[in-house]
Amino acid sequence: MSRHLERLLELDNLIRSSQRPTSQTLADCLEVSDRTIRNDLAFLRDRLSAPIKYTKPQGWHYTDPHWRLPSIALSHGELFALILGARMLEAYAGSAYEPELRSSIQHLSERLPEQTWINLQQLADERIIFRSGAETNLNPEIWAQLIEACHKSQKVWLRYYAATRNQESERIIDPYLLHVYRGTNPYVIGFCNKRQDIRWFRIDRIQDIRLLDQTFERDPNFDPKTYLEKIFQHEVGGHPVPIAIWFDAATAPFIRERRWHVTQEITEHPDGSLTLHLVASGLNDLKRWVLGYGKGAKVKEPPELVALVKAELEGMMQHYDLLGG
Repeated sequence: MSRHLERLLELDNLIRSSQRPTSQTLADCLEVSDRTIRNDLAFLRDRLSAPIKYTKPQGWHYTDPHWRLPSIALSHGELFALILGARMLEAYAGSAYEPELRSSIQHLSERLPEQTWINLQQLADERIIFRSGAETNLNPEIWAQLIEACHKSQKVWLRYYAATRNQESERIIDPYLLHVYRGTNPYVIGFCNKRQDIRWFRIDRIQDIRLLDQTFERDPNFDPKTYLEKIFQHEVGGHPVPIAIWFDAATAPFIRERRWHVTQEITEHPDGSLTLHLVASGLNDLKRWVLGYGKGAKVKEPPELVALVKAELEGMMQHYDLLGG
């Protein structure tokens, strides 16, 4: 934002909120000369057609209080999309961006006809509700530092809690990008100096962070889009392998209605069932996904995934004393 535009916005706020503002009081508030304020007032009147006037009883004021500074023309649909976008971001990442969201929405509302804004807000509040499911405790300071590190290609030190091992460790990483999976699973993806490989770190599991006075060069062969297409959901590790999963006729409609992976192909069967084929890594995520469909799904290949599902089912059966033990 240019300094002139920023000053005009501040001047507009002062004219609306101050009592009997004079050129001198406006200049004092904005820390500029009286001449600069007079030029700005003339710009408002002559270039922006502001209904502005000075009288001793009122000082500088708008003769039409409904007048607003010109802004980007937005349709009702575009305005509504902005409000819904803010609601969605607040639901999924509100803990990191809530102050900025509220501030930006407030500034936008000040530039719009009051009734238009009220109607759109009411519609968004009462008729469309976003729910993120389980909430993530995302530390906004850690999030902000990771954004800065990604932007400046700056190494970071982490104290990280690994849930799979139930222990903490210290790492130095080169953060390549931030990836938010399904809205509530925020990850930083980067080169781990300890493991000498690309690793994922759940941002809400980062206990402490420190930006280091060292920069890094990104691997020129690392392409985020290609890299993310190789995995299923968010598990990394291992090499992509051919996957085949059969779904019965009752479950098949739920598989057809979505694209689960960029490599997927579907084989339809005469009885209404289908087989989903894809090439991906991340067998543990695939195991959990398949088990979510219960008896409606059966892994056909690879043998490693079949073994993972069988072992999980056997463990579950022991919990419920279904093995006769």
